[in-house]
Parts: sequence; structure tokens; C-alpha cells
Amino acid sequence: MISIKALMMATAAAVVGLGVATSVPSEAEAQQRRFIAIGTGGPTGVYFVVGNAICRMIHKEAAEGRSEGRHHGIRCSAPSTGGSTYNIGQISQGELDFGVAQSDWQYHAYNGTAPDRVLPVPELRSVFSVHPEPYHIIVANGAEIESFTDLSGKRFNIGNPGSGQRGTTEVLMAAHGINAGDFALATELTSTEQSKALCDGKIDAYGYTVGVPNSGVAVATDGCDARIINLNTDVEQGLVAETPYYAFATIPAGTYKTTSEDVTTFGVMATFVTSQAVDADLVYEVVRAVFENLDDFRRLHPAFANLDPEKMIGNGLSAPLHEGAVRYYTERGWM
Repeated sequence: MISIKALMMATAAAVVGLGVATSVPSEAEAQQRRFIAIGTGGPTGVYFVVGNAICRMIHKEAAEGRSEGRHHGIRCSAPSTGGSTYNIGQISQGELDFGVAQSDWQYHAYNGTAPDRVLPVPELRSVFSVHPEPYHIIVANGAEIESFTDLSGKRFNIGNPGSGQRGTTEVLMAAHGINAGDFALATELTSTEQSKALCDGKIDAYGYTVGVPNSGVAVATDGCDARIINLNTDVEQGLVAETPYYAFATIPAGTYKTTSEDVTTFGVMATFVTSQAVDADLVYEVVRAVFENLDDFRRLHPAFANLDPEKMIGNGLSAPLHEGAVRYYTERGWM
């Protein structure tokens, strides 16, 4: 059976030269060429944009077929995947070279503190963090839901297994003393399916950990007047106080059609991770491609607009930085 990485590499080979003028590679270039796979998330989520934005920067830097650029030979594929915990598991098995993951699941994977939810991966390494990700509860227009506990007896999408949103939802359920049996229906829809299901009246609410703004959330808020509720009770305050990877976040008024006031919730960071086993020169080139083109990167999604290198090399990173990333940050004088 062909592995997921082999399929991704075949795809990368098919699109080689994306964003780069192409030519027939020399024998030396062909021997040097390296294909990498980046795990992302659902196709409507920001993780998918993160992975493909990184690939775009890598290809932008590539010298092959051009007179200028880096002769790194790297070609990149970033398909949609199951999300944070899936990406971490595939990195540990060598099926993915890099992946995007919530900061909480990076913490649990490296420290082995949630083996029932994410595979312990002591060889996991941080590369950088990206954008903050508030946890949203999106509720249907007319639904009498103003807090997490109001979800009891309602049809609630807890998220697909392996996704970061599913993991955070389960943490919040445990903190509130709620289990799946307390819902009238606990669905396991993906991020691609959940907004349509809400607008079609199949569910009453869903949880979603995602950067702001997000097109999938807008499908529900702007398309069928769904609302985002506050999550700032004593329970959420306790989670933020007790865990190093959570922080309160604000979804500003005006972000979506129905967001008439600021929404207070809590959240994590989106982080970019790899394995200690991945070659340091490869990690260095990937990091260099992003930070040398950070202005271009920022323009690829509104969630990236305020990215700051100082914060990107520290915030939300609980696994040690990969040595290839450290090399670049040291060269820039940031470490």
C-alpha cells in the first residue's frame, strides 16, 4: 500500500515549479531535489492556508530554473489533513515532515500528558508559532444558547476525531462536567461540513478553534445569522490560569455580520512543528524562506497581518526548537 507521504510527494512532483518559472532541471539539480510534506487541516481553515503559504515561500525562494534564489532543491506539498493530533502522529511516523498543530497538543505530545488524545512524541520539535486561535462556540440563529452549559440537551458538533477542535472541546466538556451523553446529539462533522449543517438546521451549535477571521465561520454568521457566544466564566478562567498554552482572546466587533460586540473567549496558538529526525539544513531553509519573505507571508491571510518574529519564535512553543530553526534565529540575532 502506498503511504500518505508517497502520495503527497507525487502530488508535489506534479506541481513542481508552482510560483516559479520552470525549466528542465540539470542532473545535479534533479539529484538535489527534496520533496517535503506539510500536514494542515480542513480546506476552509487557516491551517490549510498556513501550510500552503509556507510552500509558496519555499518555492518563491527556489533558484532552480531562475538566475537568482536559493539552490535548496526543496519542493513542497501541503494537502488537507485531519488536523493537529493527526499531523503530530504522522510526523512521529515519518509520513509528514512538518505540520501545523495547536499549542496545547504540541505541549501534550512532547510531554506525554494526554496519551489518550495525542500520541506521546518526545522527539517533537518546534519551528515557529503563527497566529492566535480563539475557541469559538457558534450557535444557530434563535437558539437559546448563551454559555457552554446551555448546550446540554442541544445538538452539538464536537468535531472530527484527530482534530484540534475536538480535543479542545473535550477539555472544555470535562472542565464543565459535561459528557457526550448530555447532548441531544453529538456529531463528529469536519470543519468543512459544520457550518452548512448549522445553516441547514441539522445541529444547534458547533465548537471551532480557528484563526480570525475565517471563511468557514462566515458561512454560518454571514450566511444564516449564527452567533458566537462568550466563554469567560469561572471555568474558562480556571483553564487559562492553570495551563501554559491557553490565553484569553477577543473576537472584535465587526469581524462577522452578527458580531455586533467584542466576543471574549480563550484560545491557543497555531504552531509549526517537525521532528528531531528531520535534517537541520532542511529545517533551516524552510524557516529562512518564511522569515525572509515575511511581508509576503503576512498578505496571504488576515490572520497573519500582525505576525511578529519575536513572538513567533517563543509564543506557544513548549517543545524545544529544532536545531535548524535555532541556527537561523541565531544568525538574525534573535536568540
